[in-house]
Amino acid sequence: MTTTASTVYALCEEVVQSGKGISQADAEKLIHLPENATLDILAGAQRIRSALTKREFFTCGIVNAKSGKCSENCSFCAQSKYHTTNAPIYPLQDADTLLLRAKELEAGGAQRYGIVTSGMALSEKELDTVCEAALAITSQTTLKVCGSLGQLSPDMALRLRQAGFSSYHHNLETARSHFSAICSTHEYDDDINSVKNALEAGFRVCSGGILGLGENRNQRVELACTLRDLEVPSIPMNFLTPVKGTRLENQPLLKASEALRAIAVYRFILPTQDILIAGGRENTLGELQSLIPMAGANGLMIGNYLTTGGRNMADDMTMLANLGVA
Repeated sequence: MTTTASTVYALCEEVVQSGKGISQADAEKLIHLPENATLDILAGAQRIRSALTKREFFTCGIVNAKSGKCSENCSFCAQSKYHTTNAPIYPLQDADTLLLRAKELEAGGAQRYGIVTSGMALSEKELDTVCEAALAITSQTTLKVCGSLGQLSPDMALRLRQAGFSSYHHNLETARSHFSAICSTHEYDDDINSVKNALEAGFRVCSGGILGLGENRNQRVELACTLRDLEVPSIPMNFLTPVKGTRLENQPLLKASEALRAIAVYRFILPTQDILIAGGRENTLGELQSLIPMAGANGLMIGNYLTTGGRNMADDMTMLANLGVA
């Protein structure tokens, strides 16, 4: 066994035996190992996933329930009012439409359903609508309902819980040390506080970010460690799809090996949390999407994303079944 392989193996066994993630310093060493160590890192992540998480994958789908005219200037976002893109612009969909989309995703294989809205927060009228939708969805489907509805106050959290929302999603997007290069219209701590409010309200909180925003490898580790410190139970990992008209329209895609390595290192840091692979995976991973479980993830977003199309849901479900994780 090479020295590099021995290093990966030792870190993997440390996690499996302790049930705890590796330190930030060890994670930085791991993510910077030579390129020929990538498969060793993936193998270690798969062992951790198999030992410390549920073996079956979970699946979720989302609906872009309110699109465009977002007041924030996030450099990657097609829906920001600061960018000129071809992203659709429309107000919050009604409860019946949200229910219909939920039933479509359930039929396609989704187990969780996220209602996503653009903007910093919902109005009272909009909050009434999503609560009405959640009550219908939980009574007419088997889906678990998640909200991704902007900044979350304690009062809003209570209303959502009473309406049947079981999860709340609020991404940190990137590491604190890189955030100022991505967004300047709100503070990083605003997002941290929304995550804390969701946790305190008893939600299963889903919070992660987008990789490929120009951050370095250490900043990817930094984000994972922040999520661990917050005790977030579910981490969605997205990969940038550059959109024409945004400030990151010319940002190159991450290499597939770089993306897979990041997923695997997140599993070393977050051994018992759910790690969900979401937007951008089709463009970034391409034919290597079947390595997602090998990289340590245990969840997959299926269907379309907010402003970009996803992979055929039947193809994803076939892939998971063929891998024996569905």
